[in-house]
Amino acid sequence: MRMLLKARLRTDQGNRAMQSGELEKTLLAVLEDLKPEAAYFVSDEGKRCALIFFGMGDSWEPPRIAEPFFMEYDAEVAVQPAMNIEDAQRGLAALTGHG
Repeated sequence: MRMLLKARLRTDQGNRAMQSGELEKTLLAVLEDLKPEAAYFVSDEGKRCALIFFGMGDSWEPPRIAEPFFMEYDAEVAVQPAMNIEDAQRGLAALTGHG
């Protein structure tokens, strides 16, 4: 299932990690682990934020995936299902009986 991981880092923790080089190491390790479909890095409410779209195989995975962000950066983390247009069309067709 395609999922969206949104990790918003505390500014002070992100600054320290950026200066030490740990932020890049953590992000590269997470990306290597998840092998995402896409990853974007944005400012969200004035904080560094990672938006990572990846395939999740099992329901037990979110804690393992989120922990680096919780432990290293005291980040706000959300993991939720995400649809592309084909997924949305399929869901709507099933809902309306046109699929």
